[in-house]
Amino acid sequence: MYIGAYKPTVMYFGLTNFPNTFQTMMNDLFWDLINQENTTTFIDDILIATDTEKGYDELVEEVLRRLEENDLFVKPEKYR
Repeated sequence: MYIGAYKPTVMYFGLTNFPNTFQTMMNDLFWDLINQENTTTFIDDILIATDTEKGYDELVEEVLRRLEENDLFVKPEKYR
């Protein structure tokens, strides 16, 4: 166990204020879905809520399409 200041385990690409910058990017990518109150983003977490299973599947496909278009990737083993 590491004791002391937080030590990141991933490279942050030299950005300052990385969490703020990434959150802004996610908000820009999903602004219309967030405004429809179907999607919420918090840094690298995307929460999707719909009334129907079909609507959920369509929304997940849209989210994944946008991520792919912007060269962002999802690790399937992190799905729950």
